[in-house]
Amino acid sequence: MAKAILLSGGIDSIALCYWKRPEIAVTIDYGQIPAKSEFQASESICKILGISHVTYRVDCSELGSGDLSNAKALNIAPSPEWWPYRNQLLVTLAAMKVVSMEVGELMIGSVISDGFHKDGTHEFYNLLNSLVNYQEGNIIISAPAISMTSVELVLNSSVPPEILLYAHSCHKNNIPCGRCRGCYKYIDVIKKLDDAGWGKS
Repeated sequence: MAKAILLSGGIDSIALCYWKRPEIAVTIDYGQIPAKSEFQASESICKILGISHVTYRVDCSELGSGDLSNAKALNIAPSPEWWPYRNQLLVTLAAMKVVSMEVGELMIGSVISDGFHKDGTHEFYNLLNSLVNYQEGNIIISAPAISMTSVELVLNSSVPPEILLYAHSCHKNNIPCGRCRGCYKYIDVIKKLDDAGWGKS
């Protein structure tokens, strides 16, 4: 059975993709503002690694909230970019696509800091795996880096700078705004990697 990854074009999913080398990567435009740059980053990585890249669009923009949809965050949002049930939606859409491609495992690039949201925790992915694996197709949902920080994931993956720097992490724009949580994370991770001597011989 083949393996697939939900590839957003961000630091974590690119590092996981480089590390695990699945046969298929799935990138979804679900109505998020930075979809164009996410698609470009993901396409570049797949070409470099020789991975089949599956893309499609399902416009859920009217259901979004926060930075990713250029809308006011809901009162229950734990952070400005929070989009209700987003990870559940994306995993479901990706599984719907790859179930016909003889995929046995769908990997997600969540890391330990994603536990700030309930849909980025061990518990969430265990529940989601039970639900999806129970159904026809028996696809396993895994988050191999869920116990790692982004820096640990990058270092463990050995992804080189010239590949990782394709990443697009901005939540608000297709050109990094430098003022959202996605941009702050990108800057922080790259600085910590640089301090650790990443990519230097």
